Amino acid sequence: MQQEIAKIFESYLTKKSTIFRLKEALSPKFLPDKILHRDEQINALAHILAPSLKREKPSNVFVYGKSGTGKTLVILHVCRELEKFSGENSVKVLYVNCKMRKVADTEYRLIAFLCRALGKPVPATGLPTYEIYKEFFDLLDKEGKIFILVLDEIDRLVKKSGDEVLYNLTRINSELQNSSVSIVGISNDVTFKLKLDPRIRSSLGEEEIIFPPYDAFQLKDILSERAKLAFFEDKVNEGVIEKCAAYAAREHGDARRALELLRLAGEIAERMGSPMVMEEHVDLANEKMERETLIEVVKKQTLHAKLIIHCLINEMYRNQRIYSGDLYDIYCKVCRQLSIRPLTQRRVSDFLNEFDILGIISNKTISRGRYGRTREIVLTIPEDLAREVEKMLKAEFGI
Repeated sequence: MQQEIAKIFESYLTKKSTIFRLKEALSPKFLPDKILHRDEQINALAHILAPSLKREKPSNVFVYGKSGTGKTLVILHVCRELEKFSGENSVKVLYVNCKMRKVADTEYRLIAFLCRALGKPVPATGLPTYEIYKEFFDLLDKEGKIFILVLDEIDRLVKKSGDEVLYNLTRINSELQNSSVSIVGISNDVTFKLKLDPRIRSSLGEEEIIFPPYDAFQLKDILSERAKLAFFEDKVNEGVIEKCAAYAAREHGDARRALELLRLAGEIAERMGSPMVMEEHVDLANEKMERETLIEVVKKQTLHAKLIIHCLINEMYRNQRIYSGDLYDIYCKVCRQLSIRPLTQRRVSDFLNEFDILGIISNKTISRGRYGRTREIVLTIPEDLAREVEKMLKAEFGI
């Protein structure tokens, strides 16, 4: 067995790809020279940040949009051009993804990360918060520049650490004499700013830019451009790009998913020894991605959400559909068996709405005559995948 593994690895190292020319072009981290279908957002951001070229502090800006709508790509593109155009290095961009666990997901870790980005090694933990802030302020002022602080997935930071960290960041400029800081916040949650303290909301959201989802035609254009870089000529069969775009368009116009789907289809084609990427490889890639996505979604659910999913799947083995009232009774019974206090029927109904949005179920309200109205629920995931999820949940609950 170990010899077989060694042969696989050796073959991979010695064999040159006949399909991929530059696989990195399909990575979410790849920053292309040309960004399609985002001229409006690029120009808006460029206008907002342009005052930094005259050493004037730009307005803070908040950027909204669903995952895969090009927010980070556009911001990094504009910031890269801004730094290049500043010439005298009067502008410096500090980018941090606030989702990075144990790196920038708390106030202390965030400021420590930024200190290290400015060349000052500080411990990941241990110092008083006020001391690390002072170190950060000193480093900023020493540079004498206009700083653009990009906080990607800013909602994750606030969810874990509270919004006081944003209040402190919006007050940085009152502590500086030679430098100034403008904040660019990025969030997938369009309601995020509404949840903030009014003081922070007014300071942080001086300007706003909205990124709408891509449609299937726009996704096709994006994929076509990246495919020219990623694949050798004539290695992608006609219809592959359109199919990847169509799949991603169904998922709220997520370009990141479209690129990942095309990359995975190419990898599957290589593993199968195919001379080119075909539509059947896209179908296999999509099936694999849906399976992995659903498992990941279920893992991230709360205890009660998992219990409801368990009840749904368990009941669907016996019946094709179930009514919301019957589901609630089953859920309460399972809660009693596990000595867990059940949620209210209204809260369970909220979870069902969330599952509908996630594509786990479909449900519709129907009339049952004198018994009133109820919701008819149908599980929409394939049976083999449902059984895989159920097996995972049973192991977690010990049932």
